[in-house]
Amino acid sequence: MAYKIDKSQCIGCHTCAGVCPMGAITTTPDGKCAIDPAKCVSCGTCAAMCPVNAIKAE
Repeated sequence: MAYKIDKSQCIGCHTCAGVCPMGAITTTPDGKCAIDPAKCVSCGTCAAMCPVNAIKAE
């Protein structure tokens, strides 16, 4: 199961990046976040901590 950030919902708070144990979440040029699928281990920590529920399992 992969996780993806819905950029239309992301508010750029970077909470997800701070809690990701794999360092799989980076900031994009628009100030929002993106998940590197090569680094993500699908633990779900980012989705659980996102204050606006912008991260979903696919």
